[in-house]
Amino acid sequence: MKATKKTRIPSLRHCNNRGFVCLNGKRIYLGKWGEPNTKDAYERTIAEWLANKQSPQVPKELITIAEVYRDYWVHCEQYYRKPDGTPTSALDNVKQACKPLRKLYQHTLAKDFSPLALRAIRDLWIERGLSRRTVNDYTTIVKNFFKWSASHEKVDIAVYHSIATVENLKAGRSDARETESIKPVLESHVDAIEPFVSRQVWTLIQLQLLTGARAGELLKLKACSLNVTGTIWTAELNEHKTSYIGKVRTLYFGPRAQTILKQFMDTKGIQDYLFSPQDALKERSEQAPTHRRENQKKNPKSTDRVIGDHYTTASYRRAITRACKKAGVPEWTPHRLRHNAATQIRRDYGLEAAQIILGHSKADVT
Repeated sequence: MKATKKTRIPSLRHCNNRGFVCLNGKRIYLGKWGEPNTKDAYERTIAEWLANKQSPQVPKELITIAEVYRDYWVHCEQYYRKPDGTPTSALDNVKQACKPLRKLYQHTLAKDFSPLALRAIRDLWIERGLSRRTVNDYTTIVKNFFKWSASHEKVDIAVYHSIATVENLKAGRSDARETESIKPVLESHVDAIEPFVSRQVWTLIQLQLLTGARAGELLKLKACSLNVTGTIWTAELNEHKTSYIGKVRTLYFGPRAQTILKQFMDTKGIQDYLFSPQDALKERSEQAPTHRRENQKKNPKSTDRVIGDHYTTASYRRAITRACKKAGVPEWTPHRLRHNAATQIRRDYGLEAAQIILGHSKADVT
């Protein structure tokens, strides 16, 4: 196990009967040497220095947007990550939302950022053609940036309160592009792509329709993840959308879903991912009408792409959109299959059943 580097704590020193501590090359005088108040000031200064990631605190009147964002990004990299350490999609959202903030206002003093500046950034998003919902989401991210900055004493709380007065765009009352609500995929459009996707991708599609699961909840499924003791199989997920707030997510597999899963469980190890793009590539190669000669030289790789042992949400989505183009049907995304399942479950078994299967805490979300 790699040893963790221990932080060296600067000691309390004295000069001319005054106590001081040297932080980041700068002396900070704390009071008369030997006085209890000087010792208290030293401990308080060290605690604040450690809380600020061992960096000197720039005065609120002098700190720029770029300097605040530098510290905020370090926070986001630690905060927006999954249990295995990989970043969540929220991290990329922060980067995209703060891009115009950094470009236009990086040299601006953070204390001078105003509601007018936020509205100017919002107008840029609208000009770029972003939807109203995305613009509102990005606006919230910028507000959260200043909220975090105020809580870490990098800007005055009045800055956050001022930009918090900028309201979200209302439907039909702005120039932002409106989007249609997400609807189920037509059954004919789902069936049309079957000849153009791998057996693994088609199985994932069927499981989404049967279970109402999000794509990311099925992609890392293993045989050891399943509890097969009851009539209904279940899988309790360690990683899911709301795991960071301590919620439990359980997937339910009925008889039809069990039949589909058994086809893969019989050929995979208990710790192997059930749906692997490597397996899909191997099967496609075996079904090809022609094959490479045994001594044929391999073609050089044109990209650095590495085929993983399980699908990602991006690779799964790309497989479906490519198949839609080949089948000549409108493109649809995997998340819409969850709406198919929700509609069917609610029609057959009611709202409460749909809420349980989809893993929603509140029925109004369902």
